[in-house]
Amino acid sequence: MATTATMDTAKSRWGGGMAPMNTSYGKLMMWFFLLSDAFSFSALLITYGLIRYSHPAYSGSVADFEFSTEYWPIPEMVFEALPFLHGVHAPLIFVGIMTFILILSSVTMVLAVEAGHRMDRKGVIKWMLWTIIGGLAFLGCQAWEWSHFIHGTDEGTMTAAGEVIYGANLTINQYGPPLFASLFFFITGFHGFHVFSGVVINFIIFFNAVVGTYDKRGHYEMVEKSGLYWHFVDLVWVFVFTLFYLI
Repeated sequence: MATTATMDTAKSRWGGGMAPMNTSYGKLMMWFFLLSDAFSFSALLITYGLIRYSHPAYSGSVADFEFSTEYWPIPEMVFEALPFLHGVHAPLIFVGIMTFILILSSVTMVLAVEAGHRMDRKGVIKWMLWTIIGGLAFLGCQAWEWSHFIHGTDEGTMTAAGEVIYGANLTINQYGPPLFASLFFFITGFHGFHVFSGVVINFIIFFNAVVGTYDKRGHYEMVEKSGLYWHFVDLVWVFVFTLFYLI
């Protein structure tokens, strides 16, 4: 009797045959999407690594470092500002806070998925809300970091032509070669777009949980599928953080 029920469930999910690894169609398709997305991020990060190591690196001491459009910049000298603390040298503190926020949001997502397994509607609502807040906080931090990166430092950097440039955009870069700025905007922006998409998806799931949609369905699988996407976004940030900010 149980075998018949399992087969009937598989057929309803897949239209015939046994469900691979006892996984629903929607969850397996999410894994396929994440695999293809992993290829995209891998290509971008490998490109960044190849371009970076094709440029000369600064070999002197950090204390004597000055921005130059010739050398690839030292991350701790570029990302060293904190909001409302102008002039305070705090290398990588702010991006560390951003990373902590995103990792913490991954923890709240785990708790939301666990609550869904127990059919705990209130638990899902609470932890999904905290996950959304964490995602929005990360996006707000990234917006401030972009603003600081674009405006640059008060001193500016003199080019070989004797022109002083401030900040960075897609054509000029105070901190180093223009390609550094282009890759920074594209890769962190691409990741930020994924975080924004995840926040939107999480909000939709949060709303459905509030109105009782998943209780009517009898399962909270959508929370689990959203969790897979959110954990993937968090994992990608670990690689972005390592390549852009630490190495």
